[in-house]
Amino acid sequence: MDNGASSYRRFLEGDRNSFTELVTEYWDGLTLYLNSFAENIAEAEEFAEETFLKLYTDRPEFSGKSTFKTWLFSVGRNTAYNIIRKRRKIQEAPLDDFYDISDREDIEKNHIAAENKKQLLRTMEKLNGDYRQVLYLVYFENFSNTETAEIMHKNERQIRNLLYRAKAALKILLEKEGFEYEEL
Repeated sequence: MDNGASSYRRFLEGDRNSFTELVTEYWDGLTLYLNSFAENIAEAEEFAEETFLKLYTDRPEFSGKSTFKTWLFSVGRNTAYNIIRKRRKIQEAPLDDFYDISDREDIEKNHIAAENKKQLLRTMEKLNGDYRQVLYLVYFENFSNTETAEIMHKNERQIRNLLYRAKAALKILLEKEGFEYEEL
């Protein structure tokens, strides 16, 4: 698969199986990325579900100006923001109490094999949202600074500065916990 673009194109042409390929390929990474906007992993899964539902029903055009993955993560980010904005307007009661925290552990165990990376993700959750996003996009999803800037609606210089500050903040948190991570 060429990063999802051909599957999405086939879906738009009527091949419903190619949509299943997209969900299978991108569900986990998108959910983990959207977790930086969410209160918990169940809410992040809801954001991902809404993102794929948007693709399925609205069938937005993929122009090809970026990679499919970059475009999909941007759609996911905008979808999450829209859901959060609507909730604030309605002032819904938080659903945090109804979600089981073990959901987060299941995803982490499935996708992050090394114990160091698990600790890293838990520590990253203590960072502010922009720091979590930039670190996740660059180091876990391997987006370039240019692609990350596009997803986060910032310029490349802002991303470089944000990345520098995020790494410094993460390093301080990790050191407080007695953890050393070589790649920082």
